Amino acid sequence: MEESGVSRSVINTSSNPYLEFDHISTVSSIPCDKQFIKSAAGLLACAEVVLGLLVCGLIAGTDYFRMSPFGWVMFVAVFYWVLTLFLLILFLTQAHSRIPQVPWSTVVLIFNTSATLLYLVAAVVEATLVDHGVKGHHNYNSWAASTFFAFLVSLCYGGSAYLGLKAWRDRGEE
Repeated sequence: MEESGVSRSVINTSSNPYLEFDHISTVSSIPCDKQFIKSAAGLLACAEVVLGLLVCGLIAGTDYFRMSPFGWVMFVAVFYWVLTLFLLILFLTQAHSRIPQVPWSTVVLIFNTSATLLYLVAAVVEATLVDHGVKGHHNYNSWAASTFFAFLVSLCYGGSAYLGLKAWRDRGEE
């Protein structure tokens, strides 16, 4: 049955793609290695991300730019925070297994060893600068807390370097 000269528009809200959620992928479709996050390496990586963010945040909230050595500390903290977060996501999503040409145990060993050394240097530099703040003031308290967390994160990277060394040795024996 055709109606002459009359056109009808029918809006069906149930077929509106913005109201349907079938096209949205869920987080559960992303592969996630739950065993890695429960392992010592995964727990240390999570601790490194959290502690590194604390180091960055505590320094960034102060007048750190007035003393140039704090620029070094911020560089180390931000640089290794970004790379650690990248590696954590890489290992959580098992994306590293899609690139078998990369010797991941060697990469992780070198990364964590360099992070340990540079974070330790940054923590010592920061510890020597804390007394330039006035006790009880915001800068002093933030720098002291950041120094504590910088030493903690360097210990975490040291633990990760040790685990990386063990993995590297095990890989070499195979």
